[in-house]
Amino acid sequence: MKPYVVIDTNVMVSALLSKHTDTATVLVMNAVTDGLMTPLYHRYILDEYDRVLRRKKFGFREENIRRFVDAVLKYGLEVTPTPTGEILPDVDDQIFYEVTMEKRDEDARLVTGNLKHYPPRSFIVTPAEMLAILEENGILPASNP
Repeated sequence: MKPYVVIDTNVMVSALLSKHTDTATVLVMNAVTDGLMTPLYHRYILDEYDRVLRRKKFGFREENIRRFVDAVLKYGLEVTPTPTGEILPDVDDQIFYEVTMEKRDEDARLVTGNLKHYPPRSFIVTPAEMLAILEENGILPASNP
């Protein structure tokens, strides 16, 4: 079964900014665009992707933005979460956490480069940790040490 993931916007930003094809953020986003994971989303998450990825300071090309967002829509599952009551430091992060929590019984993970924005939970992982999970489950080939 393909793992459920919620991709924090900072992972997409980092992947789009990367000049290397082998960074953890790029590899995670490639796993999304290749349909190896099932991204979970809500319209508020899509709104944030749209708002942040189109900031002039980044200058991302439209086709690169569309590639990621279209993959989320193509391979993803829309989730309407139940409020958790958890208070996060940044209110914009709440939807990412709550969408993840909605599918926790199915082992959903939140992939973020900003662990400090969320409570310490084993299902909140960095891109590198997500790659290790994909390798452990035979979804991606193990990388060479």
